[in-house]
Amino acid sequence: MARRAGVSASTVSYVLSGKRAISESTRQRVERAVSELGYHPNAGARALAGRRSHIIALVVPLRADVYVPIMMEIAISVTTSARQHGYDVLLITNDEGADGVRRVAASGLADGVILMDVELEDKRIPALLANGTPAALIGLPADPRGLSCVDHDFAAAGALCTDHLADLGHREIAFIGYGAGVYDRHAGYAERTITGFRERAEQRGVRYVHRACEGTYESTAGVLSRILADRPETTGFVVQNEGAIGPLLSLLRAGGRTVPEDASVIALCPEQLAEQYAPRLTAVTGPAQELGRVAVDQVMGTIAATANGGDREDRLVLLSPVLTVRESTGPAPRQGSHPRVEERT
Repeated sequence: MARRAGVSASTVSYVLSGKRAISESTRQRVERAVSELGYHPNAGARALAGRRSHIIALVVPLRADVYVPIMMEIAISVTTSARQHGYDVLLITNDEGADGVRRVAASGLADGVILMDVELEDKRIPALLANGTPAALIGLPADPRGLSCVDHDFAAAGALCTDHLADLGHREIAFIGYGAGVYDRHAGYAERTITGFRERAEQRGVRYVHRACEGTYESTAGVLSRILADRPETTGFVVQNEGAIGPLLSLLRAGGRTVPEDASVIALCPEQLAEQYAPRLTAVTGPAQELGRVAVDQVMGTIAATANGGDREDRLVLLSPVLTVRESTGPAPRQGSHPRVEERT
């Protein structure tokens, strides 16, 4: 490669490592030679030379109850952000649990680790802390002290949903959430959303009910039937379950409830999903790509601080949710003006 670029081998090394200033014309000749020869630095040799692997391990969830498009959007953001720092990404599935995290941290295979799908009492976190590996969490555990975390402010998102419906005059609201398994494992995003929703409902004097839902048509039908049997005056629905949105709209329509005249629906979901339905959904959203970018920046900051003998950079970043009002929410109907919906089993 040095011969192809017409420079010394040390100059090639300086261009690739960035350890010394090189003139623009020389740098361009080296980069052109790299491109023409299809050169890729050997990760093992680079790790031996610099005592770094230039790899970030990303622990991704493989669960039936997660919304895969969002998880993939975050993973892509992590990958592209890492490449801007000269790092590659190693994907690890969360079914390896704490043992998998411990193995990667202890082996030196990765310079840093990013955890996704964080639970309130996540068993993977002690493994990271014990090893001292630079890490960031995309999610918020019950105790974030000593950790770098980035997440949507799900408590604020739940409160936004309550405020929007309460401001429209709705006094009976139902929250249709994820399946029971998500709450059983205390997934942070689900727990924090319902906490924010409940606390604001109590502050606003709004009656509410929370029901877990598996997201299928049949489970959504059963949940809606039970809600209306227990709370027939319910006029507002908050949905934090992407799979339940379509069935809920269809079931309300089939039962003679027009959205938003008879029932208002607000969803916690991506913008593109909210735009797909008729009527278009009022939704509370957050930037998924920003989660990946911030997490990578946090890991890189900790790696740099550790290399320079400084303290670990531990910080918490909560991204503010955004409420976009569309056609699925409107003023609460007069009491007794909506039709009865037959109970489904």
